[in-house]
Amino acid sequence: MKVDSLPVELWRVILAYLPLPDLGRCCQVCRAWRELILSLDNTRWRQIYLGCRECRHPNWPSQPHLEPPSWREALKQHAMATRTWTQNGPELQSSACLLFRRRKDRRVWHVGHGCEFETLRGALGVVGPYDRVVLHPGVYEEQAEVALKVPVELVGLGRLGQVVLLVCMEQQCPTARLCNLVFMPPWFSSVVYKTSWGHVQLDNCIFEGAQLQIRGPGTCQARFCSFLQGSSAHLLGVVLSLLDSCDFSGSDTASVTVEGPPVSERNWACKHLAGLARTYPSCGLSGDSSLPIGPQPLSTVGPQPPGSNIKKEHVSIEDWQKKTGVEVVCQGTVIEDGWSDGERSDGEEENREGEKSNIKSLFTLDYKIPYAHHGLSHLLKPQPDGSLPLASCPDPPSVTPEPLTFQQELDRDPDAHMLAASTHGCILRRCLFREGKGGVHLSNFGQARLEGNVFRGLNYAVRCIQNSTIVMVRNEVCECRASGVFLRLSAQGLIAENNIHSNGEAGLDIRKGANPIIVCNKIHSGLRSGVVVLGNGKGSIRSNQIYNNKEAGVYILFSGNPVVSENHIFQGQAAGIAINENGRGIIADNVIKENQWGGVDIRRGGDPILKNNYICHGYSDGVVVGERGRGLIEGNHVYCNKGCGVWVMSSSRPQLLGNYITHNYMYGLAVFCRKDPENIEGEAREGQENLNEEGELFAWESDLDSEDECHSARRSISVALVESNCMSYNGAVGLYVKSSEPLNVFANLVNSNRGTGIAVLQSSQLTRLVTNCILENGRGGVTVEKDCRVELRGNGIYENSGHGVGFSGSGQIVENDVVGNRGYGIHVCASADIKVLRNRVQPAQACGIAIIGPVKGVVHDNLLYQGHPGNKKALLHLDPGNDSCLLRNNSILSYTSMTSWVLENPPPRPLASSPSGLPSSQYPSRLGISMTTRISATVESGCHSGSMFCSIQ
Repeated sequence: MKVDSLPVELWRVILAYLPLPDLGRCCQVCRAWRELILSLDNTRWRQIYLGCRECRHPNWPSQPHLEPPSWREALKQHAMATRTWTQNGPELQSSACLLFRRRKDRRVWHVGHGCEFETLRGALGVVGPYDRVVLHPGVYEEQAEVALKVPVELVGLGRLGQVVLLVCMEQQCPTARLCNLVFMPPWFSSVVYKTSWGHVQLDNCIFEGAQLQIRGPGTCQARFCSFLQGSSAHLLGVVLSLLDSCDFSGSDTASVTVEGPPVSERNWACKHLAGLARTYPSCGLSGDSSLPIGPQPLSTVGPQPPGSNIKKEHVSIEDWQKKTGVEVVCQGTVIEDGWSDGERSDGEEENREGEKSNIKSLFTLDYKIPYAHHGLSHLLKPQPDGSLPLASCPDPPSVTPEPLTFQQELDRDPDAHMLAASTHGCILRRCLFREGKGGVHLSNFGQARLEGNVFRGLNYAVRCIQNSTIVMVRNEVCECRASGVFLRLSAQGLIAENNIHSNGEAGLDIRKGANPIIVCNKIHSGLRSGVVVLGNGKGSIRSNQIYNNKEAGVYILFSGNPVVSENHIFQGQAAGIAINENGRGIIADNVIKENQWGGVDIRRGGDPILKNNYICHGYSDGVVVGERGRGLIEGNHVYCNKGCGVWVMSSSRPQLLGNYITHNYMYGLAVFCRKDPENIEGEAREGQENLNEEGELFAWESDLDSEDECHSARRSISVALVESNCMSYNGAVGLYVKSSEPLNVFANLVNSNRGTGIAVLQSSQLTRLVTNCILENGRGGVTVEKDCRVELRGNGIYENSGHGVGFSGSGQIVENDVVGNRGYGIHVCASADIKVLRNRVQPAQACGIAIIGPVKGVVHDNLLYQGHPGNKKALLHLDPGNDSCLLRNNSILSYTSMTSWVLENPPPRPLASSPSGLPSSQYPSRLGISMTTRISATVESGCHSGSMFCSIQ
């Protein structure tokens, strides 16, 4: 009969009465009939699958409310898995239906009241190879261990739970199958089933308070089984075992324990299990995830269409103010009792009065000395496409990189690809672990692969120790009371595309030499940190989204040394990344945004390489280098943070090289004298107890290198270095210094900040400002207060709105170009002790060099150019009563129409030729460290001794 002779709906009604063998025959008629049979997927095929007592819903136990992609495909996979245990037997006799084939000599034995056998032991004494033993409803108890000596199939009759075995079985044959049974431990042993060389298949069974033990080269395949009331599976040295769609709950220890390396010997079932594993949809190489992943990140880090790795979004500073409800108030923010960026000097006030009398500060074309070709001018010139560079663009950056997809990570990392394709040890798929102590425990070189499982309400989800290898792909780990995934003692593996959230401790805890690959996960909503790396832990943490954690997104301490790259770390309630207590690591190419504390917080010996990150839109400072913090901070984009761009405290030794620090609401870079309080040790100890899993206290000192060993690995750095950075468009001072430590500031571009370019308020040790370009800032170029020791050498200080240099301390001003500033060119006052040598100065409308008050020193060999033609003030001014300052060999040039002034021999300063400084390979090697503290924050309004937004208590 032709298919089109009846309506399709009617055919479906008719075919709904066919049994499975007849449906198989109909599929072989022709293509039209096959398509018609396949169209019954949600009707007849679904009915057949759910009517099978040997299996449960395809998405049981974690997502039974979701329909499978195909009921027929699920039934096919079930049929293939069901007969795996028979693959070692004699040839099967084919029937018309390919799904079921029967053996010629196979017999069926019945056990139960009124049947052939009353006891299980009696039936097992007479069965032949591959016979089927059907147990009728009842409880079967054996007082001694039962041995399976021939391949056999034990099947419970009726609903699951009606056949209960109180028995301890040892398998001594190549293969066996157990189906629809309930196992409870006998009085003499908690182990109900064990094998050390054969293969056992468990379908739709329940274990209550019992233990399943498989020892290599034995293998196991368990499907749709429940392990309840402290039941567990122990796999010792297994080559390959498969636990699929099982439910584990109420465990007293770990639900699944995998111990020992896979033995070299393999049994007959290994190749069949490997083939069966490949028939499942692979979770490891797909780009889509069906697991819920929580709230989506905001616009600049949101999910993108496939193939899109760059998101472009134009965000002006005004737009961001409106979006966050924050107004720019930093222009007049009082940071110290004695000084405010909002205050103006006498010269600046005179300047304002001059402006009111319509004396403009602009040069005529003939008077103005050109300086546009100074050494850092390439940072200000338009790009070849006409766009403005970051240093001169009034808008913050609008492009941030997107994290790579899992497939892209596999394509570029051969080690990750090899792990993703591996099928060794124990494979757990689509299992549910709930309400117990532990999920999966690996030790002593054990191997396991976890795909699509759910871990919920445990003490910990996965613990991998002692050189074991774990592959975790697309699991959900949530609501654990301690850390979600815990790796230590040189554990390794791949953790990819998992949803790790709402855990009581860290989502991932990496310690004691563990070195996993962690890619493309969502780690969020934790009650502590997202990822913790400590105790010499390592790891490669890449392309993850880490957000909304109560403490640091990534916390590195106790000589932890990971590689953290290309992650999006955002909306955390503390720091984005915290490196503390001798933590190290490479932090590169991350997007760190919208965190409540500093984007990156480095202190107490923390010594990372922080490179090429986007640290932006934070509610505090961008980068905080606390007391005794170190590190190489290079090539980062630090912008639109409500506090400072970079906040450096005393006793720290960072190297800041080639960073773009722009559009922050307070200072661009603040070097401050505040020291962390000493009374936090008690709180530190309390935090240390919480960091250790389950309250255990480990002797960390035995795991860490000594302080002497750490320091011997690198050359000591005695002076903090700020080199080749761009500090632009910040809401207050570009570079703010109030420190008792020496500081070197070389070859930086400081331009267009709302306040002074560089302000040195305290500097008992020497601060060196060398070859910097200080340009078009809203106040003065450089301000040096009393009692400060500062050297200004080889700088270009151009067109700032106040004095070019305002100096009240001691030191020297040597070979600078100070041109076009609205106040005095160089204003020296108070009790300064100063040398002003070989500078070239042209003011806009005030004095070129003014010596006011009892200044000591010498002013000689300077070249002063006439400024605005309406300026009536002397280019060189010395207070009449001052006899302690020597003026000698200074040249004053007046304008003539025959000559145009040009800065040459040398050309305009600074003379630096590159914004990048030395490559990082030429800087000293990294350093490691030793103790722990827990960081907590208080917000101090006004903050007279620390950051306005992030002070450490």
